Amino acid sequence: MPYPASDKTALWERVMSWLVLIVSGVLEAVWATALGKSEGLSRPVPSVIFGVTLVASMVGLAYAMKDLPVGTAYAVWVGIGASLTVAYGMWSGAETVSVARILLIMGIVACVVGLKVLH
Repeated sequence: MPYPASDKTALWERVMSWLVLIVSGVLEAVWATALGKSEGLSRPVPSVIFGVTLVASMVGLAYAMKDLPVGTAYAVWVGIGASLTVAYGMWSGAETVSVARILLIMGIVACVVGLKVLH
């Protein structure tokens, strides 16, 4: 039996909210990294990247929070951003790599996935 149009619209909005939230989490990692490279906002290119991605990330988070609970959306957003920021730091050599750190990042990712699955 086909879903009513209103159910399809609600489902589409929910899916879009999750997709926008994921992109916003990635942008959080970009702005955090750019902020670190901006040397106190004194370097123009990283500072502009920081500003643009910060605004885009916040707008996306606000959009997602229209359909998703605040606590879940915020935790997922922070989890994605924090995990990617640390992973990039390890990949670039700016942070040390260890099995423990990798396992802890995987724990953050598992918790974010868990929040999505339970929602």
